[in-house]
Amino acid sequence: MERMQGEGEVDHLERPSPLTDKERVMIQDSWAKVYENCDDAGVAILVRLFVNFPSSKQYFRDFKHIEEPEELERSAQLRKHAHRVMNAINTLVESLDNSEKVASVLKVVGKAHALRHKVEPVYFKILSGVILEVLGEAFSEVVTVEVAAAWTKLLATVYCRITAVYEEVGWTTLSTSTG
Repeated sequence: MERMQGEGEVDHLERPSPLTDKERVMIQDSWAKVYENCDDAGVAILVRLFVNFPSSKQYFRDFKHIEEPEELERSAQLRKHAHRVMNAINTLVESLDNSEKVASVLKVVGKAHALRHKVEPVYFKILSGVILEVLGEAFSEVVTVEVAAAWTKLLATVYCRITAVYEEVGWTTLSTSTG
């Protein structure tokens, strides 16, 4: 059975405290190493997401029926989406000292995923966990325990802001209507 982080949890989590200057620098320094391998890291993150949480593939008509991880890795559509995800994260990381830019990016991402793609917000929490897992494994030399804690704080903030955007646009959980 598929694990579902966040199931049954209240999504009105307390917003994490703002990142400190030290945490911002740690995130930006570690991200510079990750972003050197942008495409491979993005593909690794999405493949891990789809293998560990197969229900997340339902939102991707181009590759939702692909079962094999190797085939997912070769999917041009998956690679393209992975590149977009990594570029969005890059914009956030580069803009950590500009809260208005961060809010703007998250508003665009949140609105698109709520209104156009109809993605349940819990998948942002799940994706955050997958990102931390993959970065910790693939970039263990730069993603130390302290750096991982900073990333955890950033991704928790991202999740809180995205869910706030969902609420703003009047999101209602689809799963309650499929009873």
